[in-house]
Amino acid sequence: MVFWGTYDLSKPRNRILLAGLRANGVQVDECHASIWEHVRDKGTLAPGRIARHLVRTALAYPSLLVRFWRGPAPDVVLVGYLGQLDVLLLCPFARLRGIPVVWDQFISLYDTVVCDRRKLAPRHPLARLLHAGEWAACRAADRVLMDTREHAAYVARTFGLDSARVESVWVGAETQSFPPARPRPEQDGPMTVLFYGQLIPLHGVDTIIRAARLMRARPIQFVLIGSGQEEGRVRAMLAEEPLAQLEWLPWVEYEQLIERIERADVCLGIFGSTDKAARVIPNKVFQIVAARRPLITRDSPAIRELLGSDDEGVWLVPPADPGALASALESLLQRGARLRHVRGRDRRDDVSPRAIGRQLLDVLERVTRGERPPAAALPPSAAAPSPRAPQSSHT
Repeated sequence: MVFWGTYDLSKPRNRILLAGLRANGVQVDECHASIWEHVRDKGTLAPGRIARHLVRTALAYPSLLVRFWRGPAPDVVLVGYLGQLDVLLLCPFARLRGIPVVWDQFISLYDTVVCDRRKLAPRHPLARLLHAGEWAACRAADRVLMDTREHAAYVARTFGLDSARVESVWVGAETQSFPPARPRPEQDGPMTVLFYGQLIPLHGVDTIIRAARLMRARPIQFVLIGSGQEEGRVRAMLAEEPLAQLEWLPWVEYEQLIERIERADVCLGIFGSTDKAARVIPNKVFQIVAARRPLITRDSPAIRELLGSDDEGVWLVPPADPGALASALESLLQRGARLRHVRGRDRRDDVSPRAIGRQLLDVLERVTRGERPPAAALPPSAAAPSPRAPQSSHT
């Protein structure tokens, strides 16, 4: 098979898909142009830098298309994330050669920019252009991939697709970079609570800060790692009510995240109340599960695809509810030293690149055989609303 496009290899999603296919014995030929690897957050780029990257992308396409056209015909071609333009340009050439195309959409630009981060109003011309572009891209591909069944259902609903054309493949974790964290040593001192990730509405960092305010008299040290869209809001909240027990770091290198996880007693997932927050399982959740650290995150239909009632060491709370998060932290604080040994059922094999590659390979094989996905792989009905998340639970 061929992995094609301007996909960003600085993102774990693309690396995991490549590693997962190869771990399952698939010969993968890459036809790739490096464009975005040095951009941490594309959403914070100034218009001038965006324009320069788009020019570089346009200049890369002729070479990519020639390489695809002249190369041996693969059974299937996979267009990696971020590939909205890639798939539109590739598909006519793939059709001429009779090669099916699978597009890992993974993230909808329209959903991210317009619905989740609200940088454009839905009626803004650019918002309409984003929607039209993704509508066309979804129809160009033979199969579209998202990260959860809930997210797949959203894409089918939003862009008017047959639900069988949109399947899900989990994000997973690079388990070699997130080995089982060493047990925390028995020691006196505050319980350490870690959050890392972009400061965007989906993550609900304001909920973490409000919970920290409620817990300011308790022996808890919060470590917040991240930057992004909501930096100003976070800075204003901390200026309004300083928190001595909260340390904020704007950035930690990817390779050092496991060290931070090992220093923590508890790790935090996401707490946003946006629709998108109910549809996704972010990288950090898979990484924390792989490292076997206790996890608190928001309850949602998406998280239930991964974590169930038999997963010890996972606490699910309602979204945007600092009181519920504070109560979960208080419960963990009462465990004291016992918390340091919560391991939970080992899910590393479920979230490893090999397991993710197997999910992807199942999709690719169905596409090459012209088969529809089985009922178990289909997202919820595109016509039905997503089920409500339970109000609270402890698993």
